[in-house]
Amino acid sequence: MSKRKKFLTSASILSIGFFTLQFLEDQYKFLTIGILTVLTLGLFIWSLKEGLGKNMTLTTLILPVLFTLGVGTFWFLLPTNTFARLPIVIFYGIGIYILCLTANIYTVATIRTIALLRAARGVGFVLTLTVSFLIFDAIMSLRLLPWYTGALVAFLAFLLFLQGLWAVVLDKDFMPQLFSTSALFALVLGEIAVSLFFWPVTVVVGSLFLTIGVYMLLGLGQAQLEGRLFSQTVREYLIVGILVFIGMLFATRWGG
Repeated sequence: MSKRKKFLTSASILSIGFFTLQFLEDQYKFLTIGILTVLTLGLFIWSLKEGLGKNMTLTTLILPVLFTLGVGTFWFLLPTNTFARLPIVIFYGIGIYILCLTANIYTVATIRTIALLRAARGVGFVLTLTVSFLIFDAIMSLRLLPWYTGALVAFLAFLLFLQGLWAVVLDKDFMPQLFSTSALFALVLGEIAVSLFFWPVTVVVGSLFLTIGVYMLLGLGQAQLEGRLFSQTVREYLIVGILVFIGMLFATRWGG
C-alpha cells in the first residue's frame, strides 16, 4: 500500500471513530477517546514506519497524538447537536491527513533535502498552535487547583515545544539543547497558567493567552535555531504579546 493510501486510511478510520462518539453513553466516551489516541499512535507508526527509527524522528508522533487528544477533550465542550459536531469531525479528518503529510516530510527531510520542508514547517507551526488552544481550553475548563493546572500545562507544553523545535533542526541524534529549551519554555508557560488561576479571565481568554505564549516562545526558539533571531524578530513577537495582554485586560471582568 502506498503512503498516500495509508494516510487516507488512517484519516478515515480515526474520523469514523470520532463520528461514533456521539452515539455512545457518556461513561464510554472518555474510554473511546483514550482508545482513539492510542490508535492514532499506532496508525502513524504504521504509516511512517519507513522513516521512523529509535531516535529523534519519534517526535513526529507527538503532534498527531496530542491533536486527537485535544479534539477529543474539546468534544465534550460542544453542543450535543449532530450538526454542530459534524464540522469538527470533518476538521479532524482533514487535520489528521495534513499531519500525515507533514510528518512524512519531516522524516524524509532527515535523510535528504526536500522542497516542501519550509511549507511543512509553517503548517506544523499552525497545527501546534491549534492543538495548544484545544488542550489548554480543556485543561482550563476542568477548574483544577492552580498547581495541577500548571503541571498539566507545563507537561503538555513541553511535548509541543519539543516537536516544534525539532522540526527546525531535523537531526536524528539526541540533542540536549532541545530538551533543555523545551523544558524552560514549558516551565514559563506552566507559571503563566498558575497566575491565570488568580486572574478573573474566562476559559477561552485564558486558553488564548497561553496559546499566544506558545506562539511567542516557539517562534523565538525556532528563530534562534535557524540563526535569524534578530532584534526586529524579537520586537515583532513582543508586540504581539503586549497587544494580546492589553486585550486580555479589557476582556477581564474586574470586580465581577
